[in-house]
Amino acid sequence: MGKKFIVYLLLTVVLSVFFLSGCGQSDKGTNESAPLESAAAVSNTPVEESEDVMDQLPKVDNTKWQYNDSDDVYWQVGISYCGTPKDTAHESMGFYVPGAYFDAVDNGDGTYTCTVNTEKAVGGYTAQTAPVIVPVDTPGYMAMSAPTGYNSFGYGTIKDYTDAGFVLAVPGARGREAGAPAGVTDFKAAIRYTRFNADVLPGNMDAIFTEGMSGGGAQSSIIGATGNSALYEPYLEEIGAVMGVSDAVMGSMAWCPITNLDEADAAYEWNMGVSRSGLSDEQRQLSETLAASYAEYINGLGLQDENGNVLTLETSEHGIAQAGSYYDRILREIELSLNHFLEDTAFPYTLSSGRGAHMMGGGGPGGGDGPGGPGGNGPRDNIIRGESSGGVALSGTYETVQDYISALNASGSWVVYDAETNTAAVTSVADFVTALKQASKNLGAFDQLDGRQGENILFGYGDGDGAHFDRTLGDILARLGFSEADAFAQDFTREDSIGSTVDVRVNMYTPLYYLLPTQQGYQTSDVAPYWRIRTGINQGDTALCTEVNLMLALESYNGVRDVDFAMVWGQAHTTAERTGGNVDNFIEWVNSCMQEQ
Repeated sequence: MGKKFIVYLLLTVVLSVFFLSGCGQSDKGTNESAPLESAAAVSNTPVEESEDVMDQLPKVDNTKWQYNDSDDVYWQVGISYCGTPKDTAHESMGFYVPGAYFDAVDNGDGTYTCTVNTEKAVGGYTAQTAPVIVPVDTPGYMAMSAPTGYNSFGYGTIKDYTDAGFVLAVPGARGREAGAPAGVTDFKAAIRYTRFNADVLPGNMDAIFTEGMSGGGAQSSIIGATGNSALYEPYLEEIGAVMGVSDAVMGSMAWCPITNLDEADAAYEWNMGVSRSGLSDEQRQLSETLAASYAEYINGLGLQDENGNVLTLETSEHGIAQAGSYYDRILREIELSLNHFLEDTAFPYTLSSGRGAHMMGGGGPGGGDGPGGPGGNGPRDNIIRGESSGGVALSGTYETVQDYISALNASGSWVVYDAETNTAAVTSVADFVTALKQASKNLGAFDQLDGRQGENILFGYGDGDGAHFDRTLGDILARLGFSEADAFAQDFTREDSIGSTVDVRVNMYTPLYYLLPTQQGYQTSDVAPYWRIRTGINQGDTALCTEVNLMLALESYNGVRDVDFAMVWGQAHTTAERTGGNVDNFIEWVNSCMQEQ
């Protein structure tokens, strides 16, 4: 008897018990009077439903809606999106629907029986055209609690979204302690289940958008890049997800995404290693060797500029690979960020949070508020960081632009300002890092040598213990004779419950694996056509390369229609925005994407 048959047999038994116990949906709960047009996939990558669709899961029971009168929102929680959950405390979801999209009958017990109203509009949308928002509130790749009532989820309030005419599909999801790819698998299962309910729920199932910050921004990016990836199928089968339905999305919003972890340690040292102090000779050698390896990685990656020219790194007299077209592009993005700040900011200008402000930690010097708003709300992700030292300290009020530029140059001139054009140039990437973006993580910033970093837990095996995953770092440790090399080598041979090694799991969590022609995963997924990426340029949590590489890969990917990208000056690890608030800006972006349809 095959393993797959046993899994399906067990699934059948479990679901049979579920239905016999009376927990299935009654006929009364099905909205047959006003069905919506079924949409199994986003419009750019259709996936037809077939006899393979697993329809044993009960659909949303439309006799059990609750109503928030003050916000005019119908809502329902505690809905399982998979048939054989691994973690029932997290693997359920809720839906929050603008009141106009339902015609409701009061059941007399605090619940309502609802049918879809396709005529009324909210924010220019109807029940058939409204975008569906899936928040990914998982800083540090931690678990996202399943909604238990009319409670918000980390990015604004429910009313912010429903007043705009959006439908909210809010899942809980397993976190890093469950081991990758558990988190993204759960979000994919929730997206599939939402589409599975296209005939009973309001919302345009071709217009699903995700949003997230930090590890949530990473997972939003992964979801956007991995639509319908075959690598996820066995993991989705394992939890009894709806099969034969698309998990691709229309748009992905990512603030400070901590992603592309396959080479993140090398990128960190290439970009930020210059700011490290107090290293032993052995540690300095490791940092410099990692930095040098990043040039080899970039030169084989095939990133292109807007004209189709391949970007490369070259060694120069300034240090390890601090020249070449890729270096110039990174420097260009720094200067663009500063000039956006000068364009957006009225002087006198006051830093309201002062030095080192950040949301999750690790902002580095000068990471106070930019024009986008407050620096953050305290640590939530349990990522290991240290206090960076040195650099430029910014605080208080600057009366003129020149006062601010002088403060940036307090420890040495690295910003050249032209008052006539109100623009600035930066002398080098290293000078910027030394002043404003110092390293705040240990060597092996993501794959820590002792295996205790958050990303080590992420690539563990569901027992909460860390495991190593960075092959580049492991090979360098072996070559340099570090004692930790043996632990890396052992972890590279381990397999998870599906039989995948960590290399496979890292690929599944690496958007570039799916986006670039040099990678094996290229064109094996349905990539979201719309992207919005924002990052605080001062953060010490990841290299500038992380978001720039993602942006460049997306801009050259056939089928991606728009990439709205910005590094925000003066902001660190937060929901960074050049101007305005993150929720309002996200809503405005979704509306702009919908107008193009």
